[in-house]
Amino acid sequence: MSAYKILLADDELALRFLLTETLSDEGYVITEVEDGQQAIEQLSKEAYDLIILDYMMPERTGVEVCSWLRQSDNVNKDLPVILLTAKALEKDKEKAKAAGVTTYIVKPFSPLQLLDTIGQLLQRQVE
Repeated sequence: MSAYKILLADDELALRFLLTETLSDEGYVITEVEDGQQAIEQLSKEAYDLIILDYMMPERTGVEVCSWLRQSDNVNKDLPVILLTAKALEKDKEKAKAAGVTTYIVKPFSPLQLLDTIGQLLQRQVE
């Protein structure tokens, strides 16, 4: 079986580095982008198994990217989307849910928590 491909969109270089290292060590193939517009461009070019979006990014927010994806006829349309955010208010969670976000992880979080979540979501895709 080939490695799972994950798109990681976050404008914070240090966090992208940490997550890419952590996920690559587990055998995932990571594509990094630094803003929401780049995420849309990448999703338009390539098929993935899972998407990780930061809530607050330049160009387009993670919620806007997810909303675009769910309404598109893109090959990645139905993939699990994890939203990473420092915004923990209920209204932010509701906005994310309305956009089609699968799971919401509040910063700061443990990379191990993220790995567990990714594993669960990919397992559901297989079932």
